[in-house]
Amino acid sequence: MDVVLEYTDYYFFTPYVYPNTWKENDPIRQILSLLVIANIGGYLLYFIVASLSYFLIFDHRLLKHPLILENQVMKEIVCTVVSVPFMSIPTVAMFFLEVRGYSKLYDSVGDTRLGYAGVFISMFTFIAFTDMCIYWIHRFLHHKHVYKHLHKLHHKWKVPTPFASHAFHPLDGFLQSLPYHIYPFLFPLHKVTYLGLFVFVNIWTVSIHDGDYRVPETLKPVVNGSAHHMDHHLFYNYNYGQFFTLWDRIGGSYRNPSSFEGTGPMDQILEKEKEASQRNGKQQNGFTNGSTKKVD
Repeated sequence: MDVVLEYTDYYFFTPYVYPNTWKENDPIRQILSLLVIANIGGYLLYFIVASLSYFLIFDHRLLKHPLILENQVMKEIVCTVVSVPFMSIPTVAMFFLEVRGYSKLYDSVGDTRLGYAGVFISMFTFIAFTDMCIYWIHRFLHHKHVYKHLHKLHHKWKVPTPFASHAFHPLDGFLQSLPYHIYPFLFPLHKVTYLGLFVFVNIWTVSIHDGDYRVPETLKPVVNGSAHHMDHHLFYNYNYGQFFTLWDRIGGSYRNPSSFEGTGPMDQILEKEKEASQRNGKQQNGFTNGSTKKVD
């Protein structure tokens, strides 16, 4: 995050906001700047990605599902808008430690003996590490003594839209993001790579709420996509994973998505539409037959 802080200091905070006497490396200034960056950046990323997903990918026929709440999209947005500033507080604490040099983030590819190979390897280990951690954190959030206080709010959206992606209780949202922050304190990671991965995981979070259940056949058993996460919202105790199905299979919580078996939310809507069409057809036929008899 110090890459972003450095650029915002150079182009915005130093020339336009803070007095010249307030040094860029002052801890209080850094915390204030990081709070601004985290909130504005968080809102921009959320609204841009979720809006694109909602208008370009999300199947709006899902809004006809009986489990969709009245004005649900607006409720999801309001929940996120209220939660983000509170989520940003512990998040900024982690960013601040990174900026002060307590993490293993490095500036140059030359700083690691593996070079670019190390950068690519760290991308895969980051995904693997965070996928494992989030599975267990997510499962913990479903414990009966924890769920009602933290995670229940997110399950309010039984058939979520992309705007539900960040509609969490603030502590719930931070706990599920914690592995992303912990990783660079445990393992070396290039600063720009970390920034890119942080953006990626937020995009992924939107994608598993986008209502697009299509997955290449070969990836269906492996990737935890929107179909898997939809069943998590519907059935609660299944498919806790973030990126892959591995830990659900290990933990005995894997459920083959209902959408892959023809019984998912969209299938239910299509079935109701088919039934309504058949009823209308019968009514039309009855009216026509009745009219014909009258004429005869």
